[in-house]
Amino acid sequence: MTSSTNASAPPNPYLVLGAAIVLPASGHVILGVPVRGLQFLFFMVILAWVTAKIAPPDASFVGRHAGGFLIYALSILDAYKMARVRTAKWVHSARLGRDTAASGAQADI
Repeated sequence: MTSSTNASAPPNPYLVLGAAIVLPASGHVILGVPVRGLQFLFFMVILAWVTAKIAPPDASFVGRHAGGFLIYALSILDAYKMARVRTAKWVHSARLGRDTAASGAQADI
């Protein structure tokens, strides 16, 4: 029973967080939602381009591409939140299954 519950375990949220920080959209790929990661990449590039066109010439690199960095930060938060929610749901369902198996009662879900 232990191997079947571990096989469906979601990825570690810290692994997803690290991957999302190192490479944009990789956290979403690890979570199995690559289209969402591609959407973040698309808007990251578009907003970086727009802010580069609008920003004054004496602005720093980060200032010229602030829109892209904003979407990058949001994608990191989104991937980490999705991983944390999936892990919490998995832990809750595993705990619920263990409690009902120990008591002999069926879960009302």
